[in-house]
Amino acid sequence: MRFRCRALLVAGLGLAGLGLTGLATRRRARAGFLTETSRAARTGQLLKTGVAMGSTYAGHQVRRAVTTDDAKKAELDARFELKSAQQVTEALGNMKGVLMKLGQMASFVNEGFPEAMRESLAGLQADAAPMAPELAAAVIERELGARPEKVFAVWSERPVAAASIGQVHRATLHDGTEVAVKVQYPGVDTAIAADLDNTAMLTQLLGIIFKGLDTAPFVAELRARIGEELDYRLEAQRQRRFGELYAGHPTIDIPAVFERYSTARVLTSAWSPGVRFAETATWSQAERDLAGEIIYRFVFRSLNRYLVFNGDPHPGNYLFTKGGPFGVRVTFLDFGLVKEFTPDEVALFHRMIRLQVTHRDATAYRQAIEHSGVLRLGAPYSTEEVMDYFGYFYHPVLDDAPFTYTAEYARETLKRTFDLAGPHTEMMKWFNLPPAFIVLNRIQWGLNAVLASLDATRNWRRISNELWPWIDGPPSTSLGEAEAEWLRTRAVN
Repeated sequence: MRFRCRALLVAGLGLAGLGLTGLATRRRARAGFLTETSRAARTGQLLKTGVAMGSTYAGHQVRRAVTTDDAKKAELDARFELKSAQQVTEALGNMKGVLMKLGQMASFVNEGFPEAMRESLAGLQADAAPMAPELAAAVIERELGARPEKVFAVWSERPVAAASIGQVHRATLHDGTEVAVKVQYPGVDTAIAADLDNTAMLTQLLGIIFKGLDTAPFVAELRARIGEELDYRLEAQRQRRFGELYAGHPTIDIPAVFERYSTARVLTSAWSPGVRFAETATWSQAERDLAGEIIYRFVFRSLNRYLVFNGDPHPGNYLFTKGGPFGVRVTFLDFGLVKEFTPDEVALFHRMIRLQVTHRDATAYRQAIEHSGVLRLGAPYSTEEVMDYFGYFYHPVLDDAPFTYTAEYARETLKRTFDLAGPHTEMMKWFNLPPAFIVLNRIQWGLNAVLASLDATRNWRRISNELWPWIDGPPSTSLGEAEAEWLRTRAVN
């Protein structure tokens, strides 16, 4: 019943109402067009589909009301949830842009969404409805000056992945080099501009996904970050930077960029072999632990040492390969959403870690988060209660001991931020996310979800000690030793 009530609420506001509206819309989507690009049209589509979802819900309630068998009611409920999830995901995938990205974000939020909805939304992390081959070819011709079959020795019309702003095709250069060519959807810039201008709609949708927080900073951050993703030249620049930072790393790969075949709307990178995240479910736990450690080190070395990070950590942005001296390598994809932190911002993050984890100074920690705006002044809670509440977010590194990331831990961190019906409701009213913390927390939510999916176990405290500049601890794993040697080699060269 909780989901059915929530579904009706969402339909009224337009999120669950993102299901397709009619056969004509479905045909346009299959043909590869963005269904609507203007603000009025996209808003109208949400309203129409909200009504359609409300009708679906009403029909479900009628069928349920005339059914007396409890098992049959449960079956009807399951079918309704699955149908709703499929409609929402299909529509988000077809509308692309900001709305699809919100669907990706929602897939990480376990609380309040049923399993069918989260599993369906998770499909947006790697794949969505692609555009028609002719449209992709037209973009290549406009951007690179010739049809793709002339620009490339081999061109695959069928994309290997389709995401919120563009889709990726496999191709081969005339010298035999295999490449991945990301092609931006025609009209997606107009659609994104329309969504970003529709502040009221974004505020409503974010309020549904992220219950309990002031959504205004989220909208502002979306406007700043997603707008940047439209410029593939900027993404290429960032991808090259990460490639330079991690050149020669023993387990991390960043695909090289081919500038000659890249423009503002086409990005060509070296083709990277590997399997998608879902396939790691068949790996041994030792391999999954290593994959988790690689991702963890990439996240926190980038943030703590290089003051930069790809703010979009989700399963669709990784490729995994077996082999090499450690048995596993990870390729990191998609550098469209990158956040560069200022030294002052990172210094604040470091101060909070020291006071919460390594120094355990509750009074100074409270003062730090009050000064930063994370905790509003005058919160009617003892310093010990504040320390305990926020300490949960640091739980993997609080103790010098192995810690396993679990779905329960990932859910609880989200509940402590968003669940207004939970045990921390009153505390949450005094909690907020200033702009600098929005991408930081998105990184953390995504990382928690990824590591929990891997059931990754390590002594994260010791690994973090290696990465925290004020400790700069010795290697704690074989991968840490390899990283230390890699860093020494880079320093010599």
